[in-house]
Amino acid sequence: MRILAIGDVVGAVGCEFLRSRLPELKKNEKIDLVVANGENSATGNGITPESADYLFSSGVDIITGGNHSFRRREAPEMHDEFPFLLRPANYPERTTPGRGYTLYDMGRIQVGIVNLLGCVYMESLESPFDAADRIIKELETRIVIVDFHAEATSEKLALAYYLDGRVSAIFGTHTHVQTADEKILKNGTGYITDVGMTGPDESVLGVESSLVIRKFREKLPVRFETAHGLCRMDCIIFDIDDKSGRTISLKRIQIR
Repeated sequence: MRILAIGDVVGAVGCEFLRSRLPELKKNEKIDLVVANGENSATGNGITPESADYLFSSGVDIITGGNHSFRRREAPEMHDEFPFLLRPANYPERTTPGRGYTLYDMGRIQVGIVNLLGCVYMESLESPFDAADRIIKELETRIVIVDFHAEATSEKLALAYYLDGRVSAIFGTHTHVQTADEKILKNGTGYITDVGMTGPDESVLGVESSLVIRKFREKLPVRFETAHGLCRMDCIIFDIDDKSGRTISLKRIQIR
């Protein structure tokens, strides 16, 4: 099974670029399942029903989220409405709308997809290590993919080693910069610290660079706006053995 993970989609320009490139990539690489982080897919910030629907209709099967999942007022109802729109699973289950993991039925096999949020330099939520333990037991399937939306590279790598052999692949999101450390851990889990970003290449993490520079220099509030111009789509392909659930190869990609 070939699973494509796409880095954080930023704004309308990122959504449009994904739509223009994803069909050909799926065809050429014989992709079975597409997971994309969409927590910044709406214009301005967060995710809306419109941006989620746009990604689904563009060929994305599962949308994952992060610290901006509930940025917009439509978020609670939206997360209950879309069965394959995930938010971090380590938010409090009793009070948080939506779901943090799901089983996607591929016919011959069910694929578990899990969304987790890091705690280092992020919100104080349930430990992603404890949440992962709980969820893996509940999923009871051979193939499990984890989007770990986290700030600290050490936390991402630590979780990968902790789950090595218990999940098929872990890809990091949130920092919008693709790392060059993709590898298969000794027990068969595919890993990359951050898969990157889908959006304007000439930007600071997708934001107009002049606005970010002003924020750093003047230290005053600045309204960020998505940059424009040439785009890129950062992604990674995990080739997973259906029987063992282990990653047997992986390929990091940047599409411009």
